[in-house]
Amino acid sequence: MENNLLTVFYFPEFLLTSGCLILLLTSVFLRQEVFKKISFLSIILLFIVGLFVFKDNTFSFAFYNSLFKSSQFILFFKILIIFGSIASISISINFFNDLKLNRFEIPLLILFSTLGMMVLISANNLMSMYLGIELQSLSLYVIAAINRDSLQSSESGVKYFVLGALSSGILLYGCSLIYGFTGTTNFDEIKFVLLELEKLNLGILFGLIFVIIGLAFKISAVPFHMWTPDVYQGAPTAITAFFAIVPKLAGIALIYRFCLEPFGGFIDEWRQIIIFLSIGSMFVGAIAAIAQTNLKRLLAYSSIGHTGYILIGLASGNTAGIKGLLIYITIYLLMNIGIFSVILSLKIKDRYVEHLNDLSGISKKKPIFSLCIAIMMLSLAGIPPFAGFFGKFYIFIAALKSDLIFLAVLGVIASVISAYYYLRIIKIMYFEESTLNYQSYLSKKAALILFISIIVVSLFILYPSLLIDISSQVSSTFFEL
Repeated sequence: MENNLLTVFYFPEFLLTSGCLILLLTSVFLRQEVFKKISFLSIILLFIVGLFVFKDNTFSFAFYNSLFKSSQFILFFKILIIFGSIASISISINFFNDLKLNRFEIPLLILFSTLGMMVLISANNLMSMYLGIELQSLSLYVIAAINRDSLQSSESGVKYFVLGALSSGILLYGCSLIYGFTGTTNFDEIKFVLLELEKLNLGILFGLIFVIIGLAFKISAVPFHMWTPDVYQGAPTAITAFFAIVPKLAGIALIYRFCLEPFGGFIDEWRQIIIFLSIGSMFVGAIAAIAQTNLKRLLAYSSIGHTGYILIGLASGNTAGIKGLLIYITIYLLMNIGIFSVILSLKIKDRYVEHLNDLSGISKKKPIFSLCIAIMMLSLAGIPPFAGFFGKFYIFIAALKSDLIFLAVLGVIASVISAYYYLRIIKIMYFEESTLNYQSYLSKKAALILFISIIVVSLFILYPSLLIDISSQVSSTFFEL
């Protein structure tokens, strides 16, 4: 018994919770450079938690196995989320200091949001799933509106909160229907109850649809994407970076697990919904972004489009789909880290780069930065030999293996359309003239993270087997659970 209680202290979630509370108390007593010190300690805490996640292959919240579980798939996503949070804090420290937004609450809110993501990824119960979603979302609502002096930031926070509350209500209603018709909230028990049914009854089907709608809002899938462009544009750029890099990963992991674990035996019932979300996201993301002049709104629609590609793997419903997801989401994480590292390091006079025109002719004055942006844009467009091509390639292969040829073809068409606005940014940087004077400052931590992103995205073709082999191993164990 004592040994079991002792192991609780080694759980990554418990360690992160304790660390968050300790840092919260510590911040009250610090007098100078509080934001910088708390940010540094937050990075160290996340790094330590990441080491525990990496080692944790057996334990699953001690006596709470019915509420949470552990698997290679879950651990893979936890490591990505922790890395994304570390990167988000590292690349944003100078930005917040420069704008006098250096409040110690920001890294703490990121930590609490990360804790919520780790909980919801591990969730094995409808209630623990909702607990994780709300812990993540409440932190995000606050952090979106953290710049109280900006009307846009306040507006984005309110919009996110209202629409987030609506989606949570829909999600909870779906959970209540599933509980009412199955008599349980545990994922494994729901699966066993459903195995006795030849087809889903109307109540369970409606519950499933409502939960998918609630989760679709969290990953900004069309038509539940309406909050994304406004929040991305209104929030401070460093917060937008966190939104683009991390929360989507947790939402994607959860929607995959929810559909394929308890409802894996009824893929035909929910596949049509996922296909609709996927096609809508790909084409709205591709077409709507063409008209954007604000860089953050453009990246918001880009994010929506990438959600569509990611959902192709879920619609496939096979091991190849899981493998494609893991490859795609890892590359997607690195691409977003890379592009926001550059954006958060470029200034024009007293403001940061935010509009497409701000990048006019930047290649002549900041060739290294423009090269980094160009590489990331080509990768986001899925142009070989960059890593983004391989992400889409494995996702489309999964669709073909499930005989979803039309979905793969539509994905290629959407990719071609989206290439227009990615290439337009390169054209603006290299072929337009500008009289703007750029200022740039890249901290050592941000430079290291940018360097890692650029190297992986650029040279992935030289050694793709590492990520592909890991993804194959993780995907092979997914359906054995």
